[in-house]
Amino acid sequence: MSVKLAGMPSKLATADSFTGKKVVDREGIEYGKVKHIHINQDTLTVCGVTIHQGFNKDYYLSNDYIAKFSEETLLLSRPPVRTGIPVVDIDRHKIGKVKRLHRHPDTDELESIEVTDGFMHTKILSKSEIWGIGEKVILGMTKEEFKKIE
Repeated sequence: MSVKLAGMPSKLATADSFTGKKVVDREGIEYGKVKHIHINQDTLTVCGVTIHQGFNKDYYLSNDYIAKFSEETLLLSRPPVRTGIPVVDIDRHKIGKVKRLHRHPDTDELESIEVTDGFMHTKILSKSEIWGIGEKVILGMTKEEFKKIE
């Protein structure tokens, strides 16, 4: 439990006061709750958060996803791509699910996603193939075009 101390600036808060807050994007989609705040040891600034989204579904969001902390929520500037969410084509026909995220090792920026359309079949798509992100990942192609990708 955090306590406001006398003389403490009004816009200053302790990291533990943010844990448990709901994580919401601009469209009102809920992504879970804040589990951990990650602080850069050199600059002492927030570099990201761990989001808890149910049983064994934790994922990391870097600070470029964070728009603002309010009294009850962490507001995201843009929706994140997560594993396990559905993938649909441009016409909203179901293709599969996001199996794995491939990130740049130095910048942690998303480079591509691995999409599974069954038990054995997976395809890797670059982030440029993604048209939109929300409760689902929407690809900028039709299901037939997806099937032709090697």
